Amino acid sequence: MQQKISSPNKVLVMVGTRKGGLIFSSDQGRSEWQTSNLHFKSWNVMDIKLDTRDQRLHAAVVHDVFGPSTHYSDDLGANWHQAEHVPEFPRASLSKRPLGTPEEVREEETALATQEKIIKVWTITPGRESEPEVLYAGIEPGALFISRDRGISWTINEPLYDHPHRPDWFPGAGGLGLHTIIPDPGNPNRMYVAVSTGGCYRTDDGGKSWIPRNKNVRADFLPDKLPEYGQCVHSMAMHPSQPKVLYQQNHCGIYRTDNAGDDWIDIGDGKLPSRFGFPIVVHPHEPKTIYVALEESDTYRMSVEGKFAIWCSRNGGDSWQKLTRGLPERAYLVVLRQAMAADTYEDAGIYVGTSTGQLFFSRNSGDDWELLFDYLPPILSVNVAVVDP
Repeated sequence: MQQKISSPNKVLVMVGTRKGGLIFSSDQGRSEWQTSNLHFKSWNVMDIKLDTRDQRLHAAVVHDVFGPSTHYSDDLGANWHQAEHVPEFPRASLSKRPLGTPEEVREEETALATQEKIIKVWTITPGRESEPEVLYAGIEPGALFISRDRGISWTINEPLYDHPHRPDWFPGAGGLGLHTIIPDPGNPNRMYVAVSTGGCYRTDDGGKSWIPRNKNVRADFLPDKLPEYGQCVHSMAMHPSQPKVLYQQNHCGIYRTDNAGDDWIDIGDGKLPSRFGFPIVVHPHEPKTIYVALEESDTYRMSVEGKFAIWCSRNGGDSWQKLTRGLPERAYLVVLRQAMAADTYEDAGIYVGTSTGQLFFSRNSGDDWELLFDYLPPILSVNVAVVDP
């Protein structure tokens, strides 16, 4: 179990939006909030996250003109520094020798023009406690990068980039994103990634090879409804005290695995009003307590029947409870895959951002809800950290 925080601390809620990033802060009571200035004004902030191992803040951003990049800050955003070497695919080249003839030059120019390019960085994930300077980044189109110098430079994981399945992966409505990275906290060789649309993959040898882990997960949009890979994972979560138990919110249902992804159990069918949604979060101190936000269907992407709610299971998905107290009764809202998070207080705070700019939170593990901020740009991500004041 994670250590419960009981001494005075400060909670930071880091919100990425389509027009920049904001940091909300409060004390343990979470009754009064301070709001930062807007970071990366006019940029899409896909992810903004504090690495609690060294208190360095990381941001994954993308601009319609300037493209994608990653940045870091050692003073909670007062000053930002762009990575010296941002994620880039290996440079295409047909020849290592000097190009002489016009034909060779044209062939080289064609290769460079068609080279795969980074569209965006979806997420930045700190490594384990045992690898203090390591970070991982998931990008679009589906690839994994690693930094071994606290985000100053990035290199690609070539075995996943060269995986024979990768040419078959295809974009979902949000693109071909590797959006979820979960290092096993107790096994330095094991890690999970999730790709939309590609599925869940696991490495057991430190990234040297990757195996699909999607047994029993449906892909109703494919001819084969239960393929080896090609599922559209929306998000995945793990409690560090139970590293073999993972949960996923999928395009075609909500699932749990009890054996590190070797097979999955459908925990939503017949128990929830919809099989479609994006975020999933595990309670910090209750490994079997999970939260999801649902949408009516993949056709009607809005709150089920226009009634916004968060659904909670306290027994690993065996049964579910609808949480609505304090939430708007009639609201056609959408919560994106990275826009839900939990703090680590004993009575955990749960935070949910919507694509229409509302940021809701609960101070008591979801029983009651309040509006923390309204009229934000569309919220892309929500992350939380508890730090010393």
